Amino acid sequence: MNKPTRQNLYIALTYSITLIGGMFLGYKFLKDQGYAIQKPSAVSANHTAKVEEIMHLIDKNYVDEVNIDTLNHLPIDSLLHQLDPHSNYLPPDKATAQHESLEGNFEGIGIEYYILNDTLLVTNVVRGGPAYSAGVKVGDRILKIDKVKVSGQKLEKEDMIGKIKGKKGTPVQLVLLRPGGIKPLKLSIKRGRVMVSSIDASYMLNPTTGYIRISRFGANTDVEFRDSLSVLKTKGMSKLVLDLRDNGGGYLSAATGLANQLFAENELIVYTEGKHEPRTDYISTGGGIFEQGKLAVLINENTASASEILAGAVQDLDRGVIIGRRSFGKGLVQEQFPFGDGSALNLTIARYYTPLGRSIQKSYKDGYAAYQHELDARFDGGELTAVKNTKAIKPKEVDGGGIHPDIYVKMDTAGVNKFYQQLLSQKILFDFVYDVLGGKYQQEYLDKNLGSFNISSSDFNLFIKYLERKKITIDYPQLHAAKMVISNDLRVLLYKYHLGDSGYFKALNQHDQTVKQALTSLK
Repeated sequence: MNKPTRQNLYIALTYSITLIGGMFLGYKFLKDQGYAIQKPSAVSANHTAKVEEIMHLIDKNYVDEVNIDTLNHLPIDSLLHQLDPHSNYLPPDKATAQHESLEGNFEGIGIEYYILNDTLLVTNVVRGGPAYSAGVKVGDRILKIDKVKVSGQKLEKEDMIGKIKGKKGTPVQLVLLRPGGIKPLKLSIKRGRVMVSSIDASYMLNPTTGYIRISRFGANTDVEFRDSLSVLKTKGMSKLVLDLRDNGGGYLSAATGLANQLFAENELIVYTEGKHEPRTDYISTGGGIFEQGKLAVLINENTASASEILAGAVQDLDRGVIIGRRSFGKGLVQEQFPFGDGSALNLTIARYYTPLGRSIQKSYKDGYAAYQHELDARFDGGELTAVKNTKAIKPKEVDGGGIHPDIYVKMDTAGVNKFYQQLLSQKILFDFVYDVLGGKYQQEYLDKNLGSFNISSSDFNLFIKYLERKKITIDYPQLHAAKMVISNDLRVLLYKYHLGDSGYFKALNQHDQTVKQALTSLK
């Protein structure tokens, strides 16, 4: 299979295309931005002055000893890349977006949407948000935003998004066409504060085993996790599968707060240390509601930072079993230093260490470019797809390079070929679900038949006709070789469309080998 891997392609498309309303709902993958934000610097927007202030901040705060003279006269990005891969400069818009994403709330109307045939198609409406209260529904097509016609205009994505977003309290008028409707609807919506959970799914896999999927560690994740545990315990949960795959991190305080629900009192969860930062230990407070039950934590190559901290603590303290593939290896702590113009510097000030003193951070000695392609190197070297002897690695003895699982589960690439990747890159699977398949099935039917529903032969034939109508050159041998994986993707995307993230993961997990391994391990 060519790079990028099927999993990375699928994740990127599912969460970057299907959820392109990111300013409403936040980014799915976030780097850990440390545990504090400094007061804004008085430095002006003048570039030279800002570089000088950055040099001063590096000298006074950076995790390691640095020869400042070697950094003089470099542009900001190049300067920071000389330090490590996670110290970075954020322009004002990105600094604001990153902060709001981790806080878990946004100013907007609360919808997810997808650009289908040059029209904004509503794919999710946040319950309790302004759009939900105004009566916007999944499947609605947005024809006009205020007085500007957006349907069929081939506008840039940014132009469409920019016409909906706005400050809390300001109105926006949408003209919508509902599925099966003839006359457009006109709705006036007052933008507001939209609350978004970092828990993608929480449900019972079987009568005794609960499942919780966490997308990021935001400001409210520990509270949301506790609430999810409480609900699942009332349903009979005595075992838990905690899914941290593709969780890029977030607030350290959220990770340690969540750990308090899993560990007894006075356990060392993680410690941090740097040149200018004395060792700081983070100790569990106890009193959690799931300190005793059996636990399996799922990780993969996109599990990073705060999620690696939690996985490392579970492993070192023998609290549960770690299942999946080696995590990303992001063990550097960033502190954010805002500037007066709204931009910010995320500067590495310390390193994370697991309870046994293991560093999480993978090497970046080969430079920034090599670091950025390290996951591709893992795939090319067979680490992600090989059938490994799980006894060959002693996870607790590995220092650096992420968290190694106790039980390895290879990436499933069965049925993946060039034609399948072409369909993904052209968004054809998404287009077909939102343009054709979504209207064929009802939410109630899918929910009731979750355990038995599959894409039928007639559905797949409709898909082939859709490819022909879209003038896609079909490689029939590769199409049929990929039929199983295409059918499964269509199935889970259909559940995502009608039942949101929770439905998506319920459908996905039915055939997920890592989840199956977790259930076996918890017996």
